[in-house]
Amino acid sequence: MIGGIDLTTLAAMLMVASTPVLLAAIGELIAERAGVLNLGVEGMMICGAVGGFAIAVMTGSPVLGFIGGAVSGAALALLFAVLTQVFLSNQVATGLALTLFGLGLSALLGKGFEGVRPPATAKLDLGPLSDIPVLGPVLFSHDWVVYLSLVLVVLVWGFLKYTRAGLILRAVGESHDAAHALGYRVIAVRFGALTFGGACAGLGGAYLSLVRVPQWTEGMTAGVGWIALAIVVFASWKPQRVLVGAYLFGGITALQLQLQAAGYAIPVHLLSMAPYIITILALVVLSAVHGRNAQAGPAALGKSFHASS
Repeated sequence: MIGGIDLTTLAAMLMVASTPVLLAAIGELIAERAGVLNLGVEGMMICGAVGGFAIAVMTGSPVLGFIGGAVSGAALALLFAVLTQVFLSNQVATGLALTLFGLGLSALLGKGFEGVRPPATAKLDLGPLSDIPVLGPVLFSHDWVVYLSLVLVVLVWGFLKYTRAGLILRAVGESHDAAHALGYRVIAVRFGALTFGGACAGLGGAYLSLVRVPQWTEGMTAGVGWIALAIVVFASWKPQRVLVGAYLFGGITALQLQLQAAGYAIPVHLLSMAPYIITILALVVLSAVHGRNAQAGPAALGKSFHASS
């Protein structure tokens, strides 16, 4: 206990607070490594939040709710994929439109679910591990989605580094023309990457409404999707750095909640702003420190591809 703040509780809250942004960021990383810039992460997250919440409430199953959230995010990502990869619309403009569309659609669909409590998401029973002093509450007392997010980071890292499919995805992101000349299906690869990214963002949104803040509130993502986009860029498109960036954001979010609970005389609006401001500043500093050695973004990022071009 330091200054009225329980460090064990803070560390446990950190993992929960980090999960939505980590899921969204790791999904966006895959999309961007395939050469697609999707600025609609916020829209996919909020649709995942309302879709997952609605299905969980109607079925009474939080697992089905998370699946519904992932499907909702993936559906919005497929819409983005059709517009940008088939009809070759501008990726930046389409992503921004997708966010606005998602925010409006979620507000409409969520009206009937305001004030409703979702079914509780049970924590995993890890037996004696949960009883270990300090480490038990911090590492072994969470729900399955927290551990899934960590597993996804490892899987994405291994996929990009060691698999042939990961090599193809990176090749598409670096030079879609060269990848096409080698016989790879650029559009199919990008559709797959965008669908995965959308499902991860939707899952992150569902985690917000089912676990992080177990209720539906209009606009509840509150910019988390934009933070996920920033984390991917400043992490130099590396999964392990995405994990660090997401946990930095989650840690500051948990800290500001603890400061409010401890009764510190700091205006609540400043505390609410702190996670976003401090995270961006920290990521900028880290990017500057590692700037010369940092990996540049995928060469084909944001560029449209057409087989006849």
